[in-house]
Amino acid sequence: MMTANMHSDMDLSAVKTAQRANILSLFTSGSTLICCALPATLVAIGSAATLASLVSNFPQLIWISEHKPLVFGMAGVMLIIAGFFQWRARNAPCPADPTLARICAKARKQAVLIYWISVAIFFVGVFFAFIAPLLI
Repeated sequence: MMTANMHSDMDLSAVKTAQRANILSLFTSGSTLICCALPATLVAIGSAATLASLVSNFPQLIWISEHKPLVFGMAGVMLIIAGFFQWRARNAPCPADPTLARICAKARKQAVLIYWISVAIFFVGVFFAFIAPLLI
């Protein structure tokens, strides 16, 4: 038989797992911007010299650009995983203590915001990596 405290700990664990997955998805989505949106933006505004300097200082950008299907695939998988954990934690109860309840509600809102920012970043990267080259 499960006690209320054990159930609350499991719900809190679900919320923390969703937050961690969201932060990881934000970083993986950010890599899609580094791969494709940043170079395209720098070239579009006439800063090719800045791009050349950036690539000479961070040659890993070339690898990321050469392997963009892998980068986008990993970012997409992380977004799906984060979305699953976010969905699972959506109805997890917050603690009864008013202070902890406010903190819990704020953390939940921040987690949802981070997730949707990650999704937006991912789609900006998709546009620059796969759609914009077809339009030019």
